[in-house]
Amino acid sequence: MIPMRLGSVRIPSKNIRYLLDKPLLQYPIDLAMNSCWFESVWVNTECEALRSFIESLGVSFHRRPDELAVSEATNRDFTYEFLQKHICDYVVMINTTSPLLRQETLDVFLKLVESGQYDTVVSVLSEQAESFYDGQPLNFSLENKVNSQLLAPVEKIVWALTAWKRETFLNLQENGMNPIFGGRLGRFTIPKDEACDLDTPEDWKIAEGMLLARRSESEERYLEL
Repeated sequence: MIPMRLGSVRIPSKNIRYLLDKPLLQYPIDLAMNSCWFESVWVNTECEALRSFIESLGVSFHRRPDELAVSEATNRDFTYEFLQKHICDYVVMINTTSPLLRQETLDVFLKLVESGQYDTVVSVLSEQAESFYDGQPLNFSLENKVNSQLLAPVEKIVWALTAWKRETFLNLQENGMNPIFGGRLGRFTIPKDEACDLDTPEDWKIAEGMLLARRSESEERYLEL
């Protein structure tokens, strides 16, 4: 399931804006369609005008209700509506805002999902960096300085890839519990150069630069000593 709304505030109409040579929406579509793991691939959107483009890429169109097309709607809301209408073992959400994902990263993620160890798998960025939470040191001591490679990593959920076991999600949702982190929860680490989440114009520039860097074949050069 590839969720997208036509409207966005900080980057207007970002899902249909071209990022280099194709619209942002097409990045997760191509990623999913190049995978052999999925029974079906759906774009979950309120925008009927996109149906022909989506279906031209071989992807199915799920018409999201208008009340779930507002910025206040969460992935809990639209995923529940989607799972009520589609029978599956797991639903995997690939976000349009993560265009830097590589095919091999998706494949490793799906192998973890297929193992059946977890009801929910979220993607995280793991960093060994001195971090504060609520003004207090989270993973280091103010009394001592240690090298960053010795720190316990902090993990930030990036929502690039998420998987939910359908049965668990529906049971929790219908019993008034939050299914987003429900059941046996697994964490999957996304490489740092794939973890950019396009929320701001600065994020867009970072993603654009990373994609251009991947296409270049510049040689490594060093200052002569």
